[in-house]
Amino acid sequence: MFHRTRDAIEAHLTIVITALAVAHNIQERTGRAIANVTKQLRPLRSATIAINGTIEAFPPPVPAPQQKILETSASPNRGTKRNVLSQVRRRIPAGGALGTGANDLAGARSSESQQPRLS
Repeated sequence: MFHRTRDAIEAHLTIVITALAVAHNIQERTGRAIANVTKQLRPLRSATIAINGTIEAFPPPVPAPQQKILETSASPNRGTKRNVLSQVRRRIPAGGALGTGANDLAGARSSESQQPRLS
């Protein structure tokens, strides 16, 4: 994937950071690693069939262990220290997903600390 513009790069980083935040949230809610959750839920697939103009949806039978994962991942998690949105905000610099370089780092310092030191 070739990203040639700043907007494309920022969009890509936004998607990546959101995916990481969602995965972290699922891990916190279920108490399982994201790979384990994916492995457990991957076989569950629904079917939609159209016969003579009638469309029917057939949900998969969900075993008890997978049902517990779905229930815990869907319910709000009130026992965590931080919510996902605060984690995402903390990871993105103040100027957006991408900074302009050294100026972003220097912006956090006071004007006195930016003056050159005399040795």
